[in-house]
Amino acid sequence: MMKVTITRLKKMAFVLAGAMVAAMLLVVAAPARATDDDSAALYKSKCAMCHGQTAEKKFDATKADDVLIASVLKGKKLEKPPNMPAFEEKGITADQAKAFVAYMKSLKQ
Repeated sequence: MMKVTITRLKKMAFVLAGAMVAAMLLVVAAPARATDDDSAALYKSKCAMCHGQTAEKKFDATKADDVLIASVLKGKKLEKPPNMPAFEEKGITADQAKAFVAYMKSLKQ
């Protein structure tokens, strides 16, 4: 009887350890997603001063998303300062830039 209990406990511990490892992998593998709140806060703090409250200045919403995302990540040299900074250097990911471009386009609607 004691052997059955120890075997059962070992199996339960193994299953529990496996479930914990699987849960950790899911948490680590889940990409960080930019929310509308994140995009709005970033826009207000870093972009509105040049682009305006509703992205009415120096933003062409008809450009392809990949072009706009590249501008967010790599920055843009303009004919006259101020130049647009490269936000990739400041820790913005491609997924965050994509969400941010979608947010800016939504301001134009």
